[in-house]
Amino acid sequence: MPESFLLSRVLIRFNGKADEPLGQDLSAAAFTPDGSLWVGSDETRTIERLSPIEPYIFGDHQQFFVKNFIDLFNQEGEIDIEGMDYANNYLWIIGSHSTKRKKVKGKDLAKDLEKLATVERELNRYVLARIPVVGKELFKVCSHPDNPEKKMTAGCLQKIDDNTNVLMEALKEDRHIGHFITSSIPSKENGFDIEGLAVRGDKIFIGLRGPVLRGWALILEIEVEETEPGILTLKKIGKEGEQYKKHFLNLNGLGVRELCLDGEDLLILAGPTMDLEGALRVFRLKNGLDYPENSISGQEEGDLEVVLDLPFRFGSDHAEGLALFPCLGQQNSLMVVYDSPDENRILESHSIFADVFRLK
Repeated sequence: MPESFLLSRVLIRFNGKADEPLGQDLSAAAFTPDGSLWVGSDETRTIERLSPIEPYIFGDHQQFFVKNFIDLFNQEGEIDIEGMDYANNYLWIIGSHSTKRKKVKGKDLAKDLEKLATVERELNRYVLARIPVVGKELFKVCSHPDNPEKKMTAGCLQKIDDNTNVLMEALKEDRHIGHFITSSIPSKENGFDIEGLAVRGDKIFIGLRGPVLRGWALILEIEVEETEPGILTLKKIGKEGEQYKKHFLNLNGLGVRELCLDGEDLLILAGPTMDLEGALRVFRLKNGLDYPENSISGQEEGDLEVVLDLPFRFGSDHAEGLALFPCLGQQNSLMVVYDSPDENRILESHSIFADVFRLK
């Protein structure tokens, strides 16, 4: 198994004004051309921007409330950001689009049994959005930096009946995964659960933590178009007018936990689908940017390979976000941010270390 090689660590300093330490549950990361680091959490309603202030130190933290840019289902609810990327002067984010079973608290048996029988839908999880970025700022509407006559507008996938969106509406009829959606199987129980996003040009890749079908993980590929300001809908991209492509991958039984484009290749962070502790691996899908139709990729053919195994700590350091980050003269290196960070990774209550690994 390919061992990971830690090149360095990066210190991320938040400003400490939030109610909860932001570094405790990072779930997504992306860089913009000016060097700004953008991160998201699966427990907040905000996007965080940090700037390089010293070598390998990011600070000057600024917080942006997503509700100020797009129309959410619930203006006050958490979004559960599970993926983030930058492309074409837009910052893209995606929610998990999943249901969840309520957590037991161990204080009252009757209440805990009721919680275990209760599956919830939080509507703000059903979001795929893009927000214009110019310099260090996000905008609801602004001029394109290279073409002032062109307007850029924040937008999200078209809502349907105030409780879902066009992506979920299209997928619920799918022969492979539709049943998992219509049955409301919860996340972390092999239910439908988005945990990865990568964008290049018009192409949007969406990684699924679940379902994993007989060991095969799944990445969805879509394209969107703006039908009116702030409203995105799905293009027809399949040979027979389908609105999405499906790419199945043999990730050794693991689900997708994050995506990151590296040139024409797609880097895939893979981890357990269920709610259990387990090692995480990074795979490379060669030429993953240009698959003309639905695909199935195994490791025997050489198109899909293991790049590295991330260090495993039981109960902590759950890798969640990936972003390319040149480091120590190595152009091919990968930043990893963590949910439930190990206590040694926490420098102060609002400062956290991310890892940078060498890529082969």
